[in-house]
Amino acid sequence: MHFEEDAIYHIFNRSNSKVFENRGNYLFFLKKVNDLIYPVCDLLAWCLMPNHFHFLIQSSKNSFHYTNEKHRPALQVLSKNMGTLISSYTQAFNKQQGRRGSLFSHNTKAKILNDNTPISGIEVIKAINNDYAIQCFNYIHKNPVQSGLVNRPEDWEFSSYPDFLGLRNGKLVNRELALRILMIEKKDIR
Repeated sequence: MHFEEDAIYHIFNRSNSKVFENRGNYLFFLKKVNDLIYPVCDLLAWCLMPNHFHFLIQSSKNSFHYTNEKHRPALQVLSKNMGTLISSYTQAFNKQQGRRGSLFSHNTKAKILNDNTPISGIEVIKAINNDYAIQCFNYIHKNPVQSGLVNRPEDWEFSSYPDFLGLRNGKLVNRELALRILMIEKKDIR
């Protein structure tokens, strides 16, 4: 994955089986997100599901930097940390479950939500495709309802939606930045 500075991305991955067997698995994964992903980008929305996850992020100057690794000098910190998240969680989960091999069925995907739009034929800006970004924000949060896990998105513990409603004061998601970027009023979240 290659990230552009200050761009918005929908990051996701899925497994053929369960990725999270119990509450402890979810919490362990979130601790790793806090340690590895939170420091190098802004999380705008997130949701962990039994067999997959979604993040809506804005990359920052911290995610854009390259690692100092001799064997991978062009690897960006956010890409490296995302790989470390997946790899270290898989190892811990496999050990706990007495299994081997890949946990996720695909490579983690990062879909950019920005369009590079020329202005006056010279300048290029990163304009967010706001309709898609809002759809993505809603999709991420409504995923537990559409999957039949809960009746209301705020009832799913492993999502940033309760934070946006003020039901929880989670530290992973940057609520103010998400609302500003997506041009959503707090009163319109429901």
